[in-house]
Amino acid sequence: MATLDQRFNAFVKLGEFLRNFAEISLANSGSADESNEWHLRFDNAINLAGHKNGWFTKQQVMFAIKAWAEQLTERTLNSWLKHYSLTTNKHKTVAVIMAGNIPLVGFHDFVAALISGNRVLTKCSSSDNILLPFIANYLIHIEPELANEITFSEGRLTKFDVVIATGSNNTARYFAHYFGNKPNIIRKNRNSIAILTGEETKEQLNGLGEDIFRYYGLGCRNVSKLFVPQDYSFDNFYDSISTYQNLMAQNKYANNYDYNKAVYLMSEFQFLDNGFFLLKEDMGYASPIGTAFYERYSTIEELKIKLAEDRDQIQCIVGSDIMENSIPFGKTQKPDLWDYADGIDTVEFLLKT
Repeated sequence: MATLDQRFNAFVKLGEFLRNFAEISLANSGSADESNEWHLRFDNAINLAGHKNGWFTKQQVMFAIKAWAEQLTERTLNSWLKHYSLTTNKHKTVAVIMAGNIPLVGFHDFVAALISGNRVLTKCSSSDNILLPFIANYLIHIEPELANEITFSEGRLTKFDVVIATGSNNTARYFAHYFGNKPNIIRKNRNSIAILTGEETKEQLNGLGEDIFRYYGLGCRNVSKLFVPQDYSFDNFYDSISTYQNLMAQNKYANNYDYNKAVYLMSEFQFLDNGFFLLKEDMGYASPIGTAFYERYSTIEELKIKLAEDRDQIQCIVGSDIMENSIPFGKTQKPDLWDYADGIDTVEFLLKT
């Protein structure tokens, strides 16, 4: 069984590999180092993932890889783990059921379970079942002792002690029924919001575009709802996000935008449109692709009350320090290792079970 030090060092080396791969790919205009077998295999895995899932363009996958490369450093891993007594962990099998909406979306759960001293039994989504198995193989290449600590399953999961499952509200009900007799973390749909005051700079609003459009808006950390003052004009917002108009070159995004626009027109809904992104006044949080909902607020105090009542529907809040723990514009898709989904400390949960 791999020791805690072996696990830690394996992830440090994985981070070095990801950084090196990203740097060479950037220097070679997206091409891998043909003299490095693992680089070529990774490049092939990325291309295959894109063929299987049209949302996983190379640009989006590389963004995810670079984000993880920044986190998997000795310094950052130490900063994350120094608050835990990992030596108290009881070695157990952690079943991790992953969503597949964005590249490597379940990797944090995988890292948390493995680095804290557990065996990981992973069930990938059919939408994202190429990248993580490659990374797991590389980890085993680095540290062969991990071979017995990492397993993938495509069928029904058996022989596990703890469950971490992520899915929709519908699948969460199934997870709760099926895994209710085991210690578990079951995640449902959540969406992220931004609070605007009208005082935002062009740079901040352009950063908000990153929060909205990265991964085409498919992640729970993507902003799908804007809260704006009663007299707010969207002119500056639309002007600031104009740099993202190349999204329409992605057929899947363009098709969703066209479809949703047609639905709104036929339903005679009122909406705003800049040719590639729709804004619709709506009380909901989960807006469709190519669209953000917006809602006007009277006072920040009233808005805080509303958001407190709806906290179970919200993943991230973007804004200029209006709310406690708000995230700066442009940063939602670069969470730190200690930024846990739904605010549940995964490592602490695993240590206590």
